[in-house]
Amino acid sequence: MHNWNESLIRGLWFFTASFAVLSVFFIIFFLLKDAVPLFQTVSVQDFIFGNTWNPTGATPSYGVFPLIVDTLLVTLGAMVIAVPLGLGSAVYLSELAPSKVKAVAKPAIELLAGIPSVVYGFFGLIVLTDWLRVAFDVPSGESWLAGSILLGVMALPTIISVSEDALNMVPQMFREGSLALGSTHWQTISRVLIPSALSGITAAVILGMGRVIGETMAVIMVCGNAAIIPEPITNVLSPVRTLTGTLGIEMGEVAVGSLHYSALFAVAVVLLVITLIVNLSAVWILKHIRSKQSAEVPKRHFISPNNEWFWPAVRAVLAVLIVLAVFFLFPPLPAAVLMVFLAALIYAKDRISPNISQKIAFVLLRGAIAVVLCVLGIILLYIIVNGLPALSWEFLTQPPRDLGRAGGIFPAIVGTLYLVAGAISFALPIGIGAAIYLSEYTRGSSRITGIIRTGIDLLNGMPSIVFGLFGFAFLVIFLNFGVSLLAGMITLGLMVLPTIIRTTEESLKSVPTSVREGSLALGSTKWQTIRRVVLPPALPGILTGTILSIGRAAGETAPILFTAAVFSKRFLPTSVYEPVMALPYHLFILATNVPGATKNQYGTALVLLILVVAIYAVAIWIRNRYQKNVRW
Repeated sequence: MHNWNESLIRGLWFFTASFAVLSVFFIIFFLLKDAVPLFQTVSVQDFIFGNTWNPTGATPSYGVFPLIVDTLLVTLGAMVIAVPLGLGSAVYLSELAPSKVKAVAKPAIELLAGIPSVVYGFFGLIVLTDWLRVAFDVPSGESWLAGSILLGVMALPTIISVSEDALNMVPQMFREGSLALGSTHWQTISRVLIPSALSGITAAVILGMGRVIGETMAVIMVCGNAAIIPEPITNVLSPVRTLTGTLGIEMGEVAVGSLHYSALFAVAVVLLVITLIVNLSAVWILKHIRSKQSAEVPKRHFISPNNEWFWPAVRAVLAVLIVLAVFFLFPPLPAAVLMVFLAALIYAKDRISPNISQKIAFVLLRGAIAVVLCVLGIILLYIIVNGLPALSWEFLTQPPRDLGRAGGIFPAIVGTLYLVAGAISFALPIGIGAAIYLSEYTRGSSRITGIIRTGIDLLNGMPSIVFGLFGFAFLVIFLNFGVSLLAGMITLGLMVLPTIIRTTEESLKSVPTSVREGSLALGSTKWQTIRRVVLPPALPGILTGTILSIGRAAGETAPILFTAAVFSKRFLPTSVYEPVMALPYHLFILATNVPGATKNQYGTALVLLILVVAIYAVAIWIRNRYQKNVRW
């Protein structure tokens, strides 16, 4: 009887682990199913390389080449900004930061990751684009440059966190050996630590790139949304339109089953292919690093610091990034002055002492982390100062009136909580079950386990707008749920599922093997050991992952754009088959479509920010408290 129960439980956990693979299959199938009709009229070559995207014209055109180019340009600009700042901040936190500074800076950067994309977009639309308009004396600041700056800021937490982890994994003896040979601290960092961690830093940049490519709401709000290639190509003030922006703008207004509808799903396929390539590259690199870190000193690295071409290549890449960043962020005259200064610095670098070089480098590293923290402070301070006057009991407890210009946001608050509760109720049992199977019932790397992990990685790398399209095609249309609370819950649940699986698995793996062996030696079954011995000490980590998933679900707009959300609804839903208001969507419509609603825009942004940041802060607190109390 015990064996029968154990087999049944194992089968249940295997099914939950396989759910990610099934989800990926269904998403790809429905995207391709709805994209195929386009290619009965338009060839793949004309679709990919066509120069005009105008599906609603007298003669419709379905060329996505400008959208692909614009996506790559915005991504390039974001990386030019995020890579130097992110790497500099990671080096500072890993090697230079005092413990007190690190205790403040790390949670602050994690809070930067928790700010919803629609809040970034709102700040960019109200503040950043206006600043660019004045600074460059142009009719509108909505441009490639605005999108790149905003997305660069959004990519910073990913690049900083992964790069810092890569630097921390470099064996301590590397540092000690370099310093013992007479190297300065900066020489040790630049010539030993960074080259040794270069694979992890590369993965950080690729993951940040995937974050940028998949962003939807921020680019819709600040990029200008013109499906053109900038003329000339270096015109950073030109409006652009990305692949994700096109989906977000046009999907809500297209006739289901039309050629335009199929074209948008074909755009989603192109976007999915790009993001999956980017994210799987990062996953592969990180797996390779971890396999090489199994020994205390790795036998070899992807790139050896002693290779003759290593330092010239690094210098060339950094030089290109610096030149692009200077001309990207500054008007011509200041840019020319900065370039002269940098050229003089490069010319003098081999002629100044190592101690002076170290002082200059450390100033730049401290400047990088200061810029990151200042950006966080400016965003938070601006929204708090302008949002506080809007907060009142009426604002928090009344439905909206006059298209959101008056009244409150109570239905949006409750709708957001409904969506989050439903998403977590859907994803948590599946995610914990999948993690239990991967952590407790698999040993080594079998083909089935590899397929399951690949499915989880694919699901984790999908842009949120792709989840929205799948939810619309499968849940709203195919299953006939309609635009409803239920469709939104399931869509958000699929989106946060990989986060729950990964955090739960890591928590389970942190429980020592000896604890399991002791329980089994006393006669407990496998499931009794997991339930009574392994899960209780892993609970804080599982709770942290759950809270992080709640925060992400509460702040997402794109997945509910076509599946669950409506702009205004006076009464709360009485059924899961009714649509709901949600704070992110309400803010998006207020900011982009309702003139004269400035006060309520700031109030809605502040409430959403408080909700999500509070959730992330609780997760950080639980994690830190758990780490301090763990004693195995």
